[in-house]
Amino acid sequence: MKYNAKDPNFYASVGLPNGPDKEYVCIGVKASNYFMPAETLSEKGPGGGGWILMDMNLAVKTREGKVWSTDEQGYPRIFAIGDCNYGCVDGPGPMDNWPVPAIPKISYPGEEEAIVAIRNIEKVDKLVFRGIKTTNMGYPIELATMHWPWGAGMFATSLGPDDACFVAGANWVKNSGLMCVWGSPCAVQKEIIEASKVDECAFGFVGRLIWHFVHHTPVHLFGGGPRWGY
Repeated sequence: MKYNAKDPNFYASVGLPNGPDKEYVCIGVKASNYFMPAETLSEKGPGGGGWILMDMNLAVKTREGKVWSTDEQGYPRIFAIGDCNYGCVDGPGPMDNWPVPAIPKISYPGEEEAIVAIRNIEKVDKLVFRGIKTTNMGYPIELATMHWPWGAGMFATSLGPDDACFVAGANWVKNSGLMCVWGSPCAVQKEIIEASKVDECAFGFVGRLIWHFVHHTPVHLFGGGPRWGY
């Protein structure tokens, strides 16, 4: 059954022959970054734009590509992560050629961006306030760059209390990904994800044991992340 608010037969078929008293539309996304200067907000994007622009370090930038929040030494101090940012670092040509193609506004990429931003804050602190210029291995300290997170292509979608579907391997290409789990097993999978994530947020041992290395992978053998992790 396809939703059609303009068709009276649709409402009759769902037991509302006279239509609803009030209709709420809760779909899509909309930016709420009114507190940021217009020069730092996108002119395009989901919901008509208004998303915070960021560079490869996740630092806030202007529409001209200039980092908006540098200190006297040129290091960025304000970063945009999660739903508030533009969700990509665009460039000329098709999206396949962008530095970071469009990322879904879901929890996994937001957590991955948080790790990158936190590492960059720690590195700026070492460089500016502690006078540390190299790593323990003697390499110059450089800010970490963002990448398209592999986990951004995994979606577990609830279809009721006893049904769900899980898609993996999706990316910015239309119709990409593969539905690999569905039905009641996927509903159980979602329960496990929810329970373990809540336990991690409560600093529980089991939750941290399950989820810590998802964003703290010590070695990346594929994907856009750094070889030796963050």
